[in-house]
Amino acid sequence: MLFKYIKKITVITLSLYMISSIFIMSLAENYEWTVIKNDTVETNSLAEGENAENSSKDELNLECESAILIEQNSGQVLYEKNAHEQLRPASVTKLMSLLLIFEALEAGQIKLDDQVPCSENAASMGGSQIWLDTREELSVNEMLKAMCVVSANDCTVAMAEYIAGSEGAFVEKMNQKAAELGMKDTCFKNCHGIDEDGHVTSSYDIALMSRELLTKHPDITNYTTVYMDSLRDGKSQLVNTNKLIRNYKGATGLKTGSTSLALFNLSASATRDNLSLIAVIMKAPTSAKRFEEAKKVLDYGFKNYEFKQFGAKGDIVGNLTVEKGVEKNINAILQDNCGVLIKKGTENNVIQNMQLDSHISAPIENGQKIGSITFRIDGKEIQTISIVSDREVKKETFVNVASYIYKKWFCLLR
Repeated sequence: MLFKYIKKITVITLSLYMISSIFIMSLAENYEWTVIKNDTVETNSLAEGENAENSSKDELNLECESAILIEQNSGQVLYEKNAHEQLRPASVTKLMSLLLIFEALEAGQIKLDDQVPCSENAASMGGSQIWLDTREELSVNEMLKAMCVVSANDCTVAMAEYIAGSEGAFVEKMNQKAAELGMKDTCFKNCHGIDEDGHVTSSYDIALMSRELLTKHPDITNYTTVYMDSLRDGKSQLVNTNKLIRNYKGATGLKTGSTSLALFNLSASATRDNLSLIAVIMKAPTSAKRFEEAKKVLDYGFKNYEFKQFGAKGDIVGNLTVEKGVEKNINAILQDNCGVLIKKGTENNVIQNMQLDSHISAPIENGQKIGSITFRIDGKEIQTISIVSDREVKKETFVNVASYIYKKWFCLLR
């Protein structure tokens, strides 16, 4: 009896509170809510400084025919030499094959433990291989390991046929993807890179597909950072063709390639202190020279540039008052990580410009854009990050206000 009596008193009290609250809010329909007026806030605490400019072709004294250095996250070019010259890529071609394989994995078209058969065509490939037999099957995981570590042509063709039905159909997909990425210097004739007339690309285009692979499918480094491994219960030993994996600090990959016509190519990636770089070397005179020049280009990047992070996704950068919402305030948060590539020593030259909407009216969706932060160096915009709402706020109506008050009181009584 006592419990029922208390329950009745509680319900009556809540009902009276809700009615009075709604009545007061209805009278306040023309009330002007306070709004933060700081439409623009500028500080010099972030970065001006010189933009990352391409170094001259002769600055690094490279012997290779073509080279490029880019920052992985932004794609900004830091150095280039004959970057758009069309050359034979050799096995660096496999970067596009790997990209399509990882896209198929992500789409659920294939799985890492799928068993992949070997056709007569795949088994007949020359050059780098693990001597696949038409009577055996390897998992997708094992195929990827062989492709990344020892550049196996037979495994590459087997995977192409497994995904697209034939190597020709797979090569069509490769060229379609190249077009999507803006690889204007590229024409693929096969999926492995063995010399073929018209099978060409450029160091710039290799950098594009390397960046796509690393940023969209970072699990690739589970394979490209392997220096030694084995297959077939230890019977087949694998040693990475990319020597930087063993002797260059922060190396994450990525792919070597060489033929008698292409000479020696390399797409080399590395990360140090939150700065990720991709260096491409094409048509170096010797194998040793391609690694030496890749190191030189990467060293140039790490010596002269740094990536400064000024905020992380979800960081609160302001608080705004909401007009006519069931809640009065929202937090303004960063939609993505916030950082810029700068030359070392120029951090204090970055200009940050933050803009927040001066009038915020309900309804507001969770994640709705309410402003932005722009970074500039020498007046040139280098990055813009959206600022969004951290929550949903419904418009003030009789039903929404009643529901909001009830939920608040219910939480208090629990």
